[in-house]
Amino acid sequence: MKIVAFGASSSKNSINKEFAHYAAKQINNSDINLIDLNDFEMPIFSVDVEKKKGIPEQAFNFKSIIKEADGIIISFAEHNGVYTAAFKNVFDWISRIEKIVWYNRPMFLLSTSDGSRGGITVLEIAHNRISRGNPNIIPKFSLPNFYQNFNHKTGITDQKLKKEFDKLIRIFEKNILE
Repeated sequence: MKIVAFGASSSKNSINKEFAHYAAKQINNSDINLIDLNDFEMPIFSVDVEKKKGIPEQAFNFKSIIKEADGIIISFAEHNGVYTAAFKNVFDWISRIEKIVWYNRPMFLLSTSDGSRGGITVLEIAHNRISRGNPNIIPKFSLPNFYQNFNHKTGITDQKLKKEFDKLIRIFEKNILE
């Protein structure tokens, strides 16, 4: 199985990128493509820029990676209660290429932060938008207090949270296999 995973952040040391990678590693027999949004930096989307210069090559490159995936894992960083500008810009550009942005691939949406809400606000916004029109049930999981509940070597340390995560990652994996 080809799993594309990324943190929806441009931070070089993104805990969301780390969390997305951890989640991808939980899929048995998977080939993981961990991507970095910094590799897809483009002008801020506008219709005027698109008319003048066309859709940037990075948007087509991102879409081709998504097209090759059997499943997609995104972990959202929360900036002022919503997506990061980096993710929103990529999302805006790739939505101009084809109507079905994520190719109806099975997805697992995550969020984490060092706070007690774990990015739940952005996760709800992302889930609401991304699940619209997608025929799959898209599981979602928020990990609060990242530095207290996550170990870089062993993963989620809180047993209740780990149990919930494991249940949801199996739903994601089942969606890929169907």
